[in-house]
Amino acid sequence: MNLTVTLLLDPQGNARKGVLADYSPGKHKEDAIQKALEKLNRALPRDAKIVDFEVGTYTTPVTRRTYAVAVLVYNAPLEPKAFDEYTIKERRELLAKVLRDFNYNPKVLNISEIARMFGVSRDSIYYDIEQILKERKGINR
Repeated sequence: MNLTVTLLLDPQGNARKGVLADYSPGKHKEDAIQKALEKLNRALPRDAKIVDFEVGTYTTPVTRRTYAVAVLVYNAPLEPKAFDEYTIKERRELLAKVLRDFNYNPKVLNISEIARMFGVSRDSIYYDIEQILKERKGINR
């Protein structure tokens, strides 16, 4: 039995992506499928959403043993991360999203509070905003 899996992952999605696969022998087709699905369910991360799955069975010609093969693709929520653990890139991406939501008006931001949340200086936040706005100007040209 051959299996080929092709996936197109969205790197922008805010989730951990994964693929799980397993095979299980069984006394009959339904038993083998049940065992394979139970194994995958135990391995599936908490709160994961299944995007797609496929289950197939085959029986060996000599031993007449039945096997089930199950493959699933999932998205799982990312573990929460403290703001002071963000990289510069992650911090700027979050600030850019907030600025985009407020029509790129930096006056709506409390710079002191944001600097405290991220554990950086106010100057760092001002520089981040300046870079975000420069990038936006470069895109709009």
